[in-house]
Amino acid sequence: MEYGLIGEKLGHSFSKDIHNLIGNYDYILKEIPKDELTAFMTKKDFKGINVTIPYKQDVIPFLDYIDPKAEEIGAVNTIVNKNGKLYGYNTDFFGLKNLILANNIELNDKKVLILGTGGTSKTALAVARDLGAKEIYKVSRIKSETTISYEEACEKHYDAEVILNTTPVGMFPNNEASPIDISGFKNLQGAVDVIYNPLRTNFILSAKNKAIKASGGLYMLVIQAVVASEFFFDTKYPESLGNSIFKKILSSKENIVFAGMPGCGKSTIGAEIAKALNREFIDSDAYIWQTTGLKPDQIIREKGVDAFRDIEAECIKEISSKQNCVISTGGGAILREKNVKFLKQNGIIIFIDRKIENIKPTDDRPLSNNQEKLKTLYKERYPIYKACADFTVENNKDINSVKNEILKIWENK
Repeated sequence: MEYGLIGEKLGHSFSKDIHNLIGNYDYILKEIPKDELTAFMTKKDFKGINVTIPYKQDVIPFLDYIDPKAEEIGAVNTIVNKNGKLYGYNTDFFGLKNLILANNIELNDKKVLILGTGGTSKTALAVARDLGAKEIYKVSRIKSETTISYEEACEKHYDAEVILNTTPVGMFPNNEASPIDISGFKNLQGAVDVIYNPLRTNFILSAKNKAIKASGGLYMLVIQAVVASEFFFDTKYPESLGNSIFKKILSSKENIVFAGMPGCGKSTIGAEIAKALNREFIDSDAYIWQTTGLKPDQIIREKGVDAFRDIEAECIKEISSKQNCVISTGGGAILREKNVKFLKQNGIIIFIDRKIENIKPTDDRPLSNNQEKLKTLYKERYPIYKACADFTVENNKDINSVKNEILKIWENK
């Protein structure tokens, strides 16, 4: 290969998609077992490569030159072959620094916690220093001379103003986890997670729920790739390129999720939007039927509402792990906070708001099969729909107008 990414496991990498948008060159994902790394690096059969876990330190002995910043960090993620000589760089530094700046997260004169002790934590340390952090503490599961424990972080450093997560905690498929409980950090002003799958970890969602500036790692991934490509071809791209690619990649991965009352038009609208955007459409109630062999109303009648909500929650978790989909949820899916978190990890939630007088009760919805039940549900759920929604769209007009409004929101978000 001429250009590409090497690592031990690359199944969920976005790198090929990003580099395909940067320029006209073929970018290969190459998984290399540990016992084959030496042969690959010695052969030098490439022009430019990116390096990911677990080889960012292992490749250093094969280099003829290492950039001072990469040497300071002790990790290399970009290697350029110049006439048989290997030059190593760390573009993660530029990616993380630009991510922090793009989200207006201030580190200058701030107290910063860095979660984790791996290679990326060293990059985070270099960035925090570069941006003028006043105090920096690395947090590890095991306390050492250079780290504090998570217990100590929560008990003695609850005045931290910025937290940077460099651990894999919260990454798919273990995306229910969070590396730290931020509820006790009353001075917290910024949260950054290098994880980009899911797009927003529970750590990031918890910060956003508290109106704290927060971002996942996708922007970092894009910017480091752009800088790596600049090293590959000894060129400089316009600053706008990274932002443009980030928006394209985000839109290509992010789900559109519809929430609202039973009978508000979520499924009809969802199918139309999926068709317009050439995306997979998933109706959560239909997914439950396919998974269990029972329709939601059958489950409710035979097993009760709580049993149905448990089944629904498992299905929501599975559906939410997908990307680039349009998802229509059941009317009560947002009643469980866990469901909302799963849906927001990879998606934006649009509340389809339809006037109660325009919603008709049907027999296949046991919880809303008459007008009185509908009115009661509407009163109970309306504030919950509004609270969890990123956008609200009224569905009291023709379907084309509603569809066009949603497509405009999606284009301009």
